[in-house]
Amino acid sequence: MATPRVRIYLDSNIQPVIDELLPASVRIDTLGLDDGPHRLVVRARDETGREGYEEVPFSVHNGPGIVLSGLRANSTRRGEIHFTVDAFSADDPFDPRRAEARSHIPTWVWVMSLFIVAWTVWYAATMWEVPAEFRNTPTYPQTSQH
Repeated sequence: MATPRVRIYLDSNIQPVIDELLPASVRIDTLGLDDGPHRLVVRARDETGREGYEEVPFSVHNGPGIVLSGLRANSTRRGEIHFTVDAFSADDPFDPRRAEARSHIPTWVWVMSLFIVAWTVWYAATMWEVPAEFRNTPTYPQTSQH
């Protein structure tokens, strides 16, 4: 009878990063890995000697967050391409000039802002209560009340 064990390989290494008896608790430190896509290959053998295989793709992101404005993934462009890039890390000191990514205000924000302003003007115009002392002056038209 075989001893149940697990071997875990990282990316395309031929040497396992983990080779332990089952059941195993595994911890892999990603700080030593480059940012980007990686792959774990898990091979486990049971008591009968049969081996199972599992492949787990994952992505590491330990570096700073990158903000790219003005260029979208899979977009088609011609001529000159102009975009801005910034990167932030939790370890960086706070700099208010870099706190927000510079990008254009979306059209829906402008439309919504105009709607709110128009509604405010309408509301103020329809709900305006003329003070009693000015109601009978030539400035305000007389309305008949029924």
